[in-house]
Order: sequence, then C-alpha cells, then structure tokens
Amino acid sequence: MRSDFLPTGFLREVRVWRPGVLQVDHVSTVRGAAWHPGAVTQLEDRGAEGGTRLVLVEAAYDSPLVQELVNEVQAEYVQRYGGPDDTPLSPAEFAPPGGAFLVALLDGEPVGTAGLRDHGDGDVELKRMYVRAAHRRRGHARRLLAAVEDRARALGHRRVVLETGQMQPEAVALYRSAGYEPTAPYGHYADSPHSIHLAKQLVEH
Repeated sequence: MRSDFLPTGFLREVRVWRPGVLQVDHVSTVRGAAWHPGAVTQLEDRGAEGGTRLVLVEAAYDSPLVQELVNEVQAEYVQRYGGPDDTPLSPAEFAPPGGAFLVALLDGEPVGTAGLRDHGDGDVELKRMYVRAAHRRRGHARRLLAAVEDRARALGHRRVVLETGQMQPEAVALYRSAGYEPTAPYGHYADSPHSIHLAKQLVEH
C-alpha cells in the first residue's frame, strides 16, 4: 500500500483496510486541525488541473473541517433559496456501517463534500454534495459523484436517492447526465414545489 495516497503535508499512522483503501488511525493537518479516523482513497485527476491528485477522505460529519464545508453549503442555499436546508440530520446517520461522509482534497486542499445516509431497504441518500466555487467546471463534481456511488455499492446499497432544487440547475444537469431519474418525493421537502427528487439504481434487482 503506497503511503503517497495521502496528501502532501499530512502526518499519519496508516494500516491496511481493504484493497485500494487505507484506514487512517490519525490524520492531522500542518495547521494542527484534527481529523477523525476515516478511510482515504485516491482518484486520479489529470484534467484541467494538469497532473493534480484528487483524494477522498472519510471524516465524521461533526468534525471541524466537515462543519466548515457544510456551513459553506448552507450559505449557498441561503443565496439561492433564501434560507438553509433545515432537514434534520445527525452525525450518526453518516457513520458506518450504513453511511459515510467524504471530503475531496485537491493536492491537500479541501474542495468538496458528499455524504451518504442509510434509508433502509437498499436505499441510501446523497446529502451535502458540494464543490467549492473556485474549483467548479473542472470535472471534480462528476468524479466525486462516481466515487460516492462506488462507496454506496461497497456499503451494500442498491439505489441512491437525492433531493435537489430548481435553483440548482447545474446540479440537476449533473445528476441527470449521470443516470439519475425522477423518483417519488420523500423526506423533509416531499411537499415542496421547488424540490426535485431523483434516484439511480446501482445494482440490478
């Protein structure tokens, strides 16, 4: 297992988790901000960034870095919808064995997030899918989405469901181009006229 799967400037103690993934007992940034234990995997990104590396880190939903990024997501919702997403969420919903929360790092810099929370009966919900504005239109969101789907399969889920909105046309276009189709409304915004509910089958019935 190659230790250079981890971003430059990070200290770590690593043990093998499963092929292609590392289990991290401790990761701390050079600034001293602690990460919760999680898994690290690598995605090669050789596009517009020119040889950069996209790394996915599994982190706890209530960890400081995740909350910083979630606050950015919520601020964008305020701009687009006039208020934050007030869906009730618990850190435990994004914890194994049914859930996960991923942070995307580009050469060590956090650039995006995506969470999975178990809905039962083979369904898992995609939440807080986000790429920072300065890193958009470079294919990172599509790579992140594909990686999250792979993670959902590894967790044993058969279908990903999600809720987005009419004021996020870029997100809607991404999901539909990736094979997501309309599904029955569910959850906190099931009755909202502005919500769009989509789903993608990960494995055949």
